[in-house]
Amino acid sequence: MTPTFLSTGARTCSASPPALIPCALACALLLTSPAMAAEDPPSTAHTLPEVVVTAVHDASPAHVVADPRQPRQPVPASDAADYLKTIPGFSAIRSGGSNGDPVFRGQFGSRLPLLTNGTLMLGACPGRMDAPSSYISPETFDTLTLVKGPQTVIWGPGNSAGLVRFDREQPDFSEGGVHFSASLLGASAGRNDQTAELAAGSERMYLRATANHSHSQDYADGQGRRVPSAWDKWNTDVAVGLTPDAHTLMELSAGTGNGQARYGGRGMDGTQFRRDSLGLRLKKDHLTPWLTRLEAQLYRNRADHVMDNFTLRTPPATGMMAGGMASNVGRTTTGGRLAATLQPAPDLSLVTGLDFSLSPHEARRGTPAMPYADQPWKGDAKFDNLGVFAEAAWQARPDTRWVSGLRLDHSQAWRYPTSNSGMGKMGMPASADDNHRTRSALPSGFVRWERTLQPGTTAYVGLGHVQRFPDYWELISPGNSAAASGNAFATLQPEKTTQIDAGMNWKGQDWQLWSSAYVGRVQDYILFDYPGMGSSVRNVNAQTAGFELGGSRRLSAAWTLQGTLAYSWGRNTTDQRPLPQMPPLEARLGLDYAQGPWSTGVLWRLVAAQRRTALGQGNVVGRDLGPSAGFGVFSLHADYRVNQRLKLSFGIDNVFDKTYAEHLNLAGNAGFGYPGGVRINEPGRTLWLRADVKF
Repeated sequence: MTPTFLSTGARTCSASPPALIPCALACALLLTSPAMAAEDPPSTAHTLPEVVVTAVHDASPAHVVADPRQPRQPVPASDAADYLKTIPGFSAIRSGGSNGDPVFRGQFGSRLPLLTNGTLMLGACPGRMDAPSSYISPETFDTLTLVKGPQTVIWGPGNSAGLVRFDREQPDFSEGGVHFSASLLGASAGRNDQTAELAAGSERMYLRATANHSHSQDYADGQGRRVPSAWDKWNTDVAVGLTPDAHTLMELSAGTGNGQARYGGRGMDGTQFRRDSLGLRLKKDHLTPWLTRLEAQLYRNRADHVMDNFTLRTPPATGMMAGGMASNVGRTTTGGRLAATLQPAPDLSLVTGLDFSLSPHEARRGTPAMPYADQPWKGDAKFDNLGVFAEAAWQARPDTRWVSGLRLDHSQAWRYPTSNSGMGKMGMPASADDNHRTRSALPSGFVRWERTLQPGTTAYVGLGHVQRFPDYWELISPGNSAAASGNAFATLQPEKTTQIDAGMNWKGQDWQLWSSAYVGRVQDYILFDYPGMGSSVRNVNAQTAGFELGGSRRLSAAWTLQGTLAYSWGRNTTDQRPLPQMPPLEARLGLDYAQGPWSTGVLWRLVAAQRRTALGQGNVVGRDLGPSAGFGVFSLHADYRVNQRLKLSFGIDNVFDKTYAEHLNLAGNAGFGYPGGVRINEPGRTLWLRADVKF
């Protein structure tokens, strides 16, 4: 059984970099392991073992593949950002108990697109209260794929930090016509989750339905102080597929969801997270000897989000928001994709095609006395993109593979100064030409060399370049279009990232190791300044670098040692200071025991202090609040498979009930009694129990 890697969640013992030495030594010990029995090189179809997942490791060159259905520690995720934190290099900006915003290698937002079944779901909140990750329930998907760095061009524009895909696969009915799976979770702070999936069909058609619900009350930190963080959310999705033959798929899908969440780090709470999705996809394989696949897809995803300061909290008695205020924002993203896979020679394949998206944004406001639902919608922005791409893979020799791609995008943005959405549009020019931005032929491309050095050992080096058109949050929200904020709509330039990615994977009979590293240069990096109450945005030049590494060593038939280490570094070369919102050095060390139906494990997460900060700078969600202390967290879990249909998992996160806060964090909101500039603490000791059934 291949071991997994680890991550833990829990609280502070003011550890500093020296506290990371045990993990570094463990990784060094793993790296000195001699080569052992040969194994096949890793593939993208990597299958994780049936144990509690505590961190996800690299599956193949430049890729990470995971099963988001597996029980995980910390307590199983309520959204995509929470799950992604188990992958080394990821962190998240927390503002409450759920709906965080994922950060990979210190990069955030549209630098890291999140796709679900190949479609783009964009949030509507000007401050990303409803980040795309908040609409994703990981456990309802079959696979998670991460492409590190700008190393693909076939899944849309702008993926300078990487690309994340959550996908549902075509059901397999070779072992029966009806499949059912479900999970139940109970945890501290009133946490309870329910997930179910039913698939029924034959070799000619199928019906698949998934549903989930997640609820939690406010959690308490290590000192027992309540943190406003409660949430309640649900999702339902249905897909009907026709498979007239083994090489053809036609699928129609629809889904909806909603929820609410309290945010200790914001002036408003999220009282509606309505999602409505509709999609159609067609796939045909083996059309001719040289045309191996043809894919077509259309989709429509709408986010209808409400935020207010009176439903889940007491509104202030004085000030601009006295008595209560509500904002209803909506965003509808319509898109499509057409791609053909060609194989002109046995050792050469090519994926080429085009994709497009259209995404208007609208808003309306209200108060308890004048409900927003009685107000008309007013559009304030619209974005669209059309891209063409080609990506080729050439097996130059049995042990050498070259992968390269090129992409060109035509991007446009409109703003509407007449909107009453309250987004700070004062001072906009009235000319229609001044309210339309267009950029043609934004190029992106990469070339990657992959080599099997010996059986079980692979290496890769890739060079990528991405030109990313500014997104809604950078061009328009919050108030960036206003003349007093620098009129970012007219002045902001596309971000240009050039990056080298490299890595190696080693496998032996009783051990495996992996490493990845990157060095990048960013011209016209988009940076947010927070000089006072508001914000402004501008272009600077930057440099980035970092690494992720991990390994596992089977000590005996039952015991396995594992560890990971991740570090991200960035510098604003225009201002000669660090880039903001960079996560600190983080190590994870674990020891697992598996025998028969039982498996148990202990996890130790160590995070160094972060001294490289840029006070008052950041992104649309968070800004650097100054240096942060290091911490160490100890957690444990156990797993028991009762039979082939039932599995029980149990965990204790933050066993010693420490008090700590992550470096990437929102300051607590004064409406909940937080003093200014104080980070939100993470949960204290958390107990959880989960049951998984499958028929």
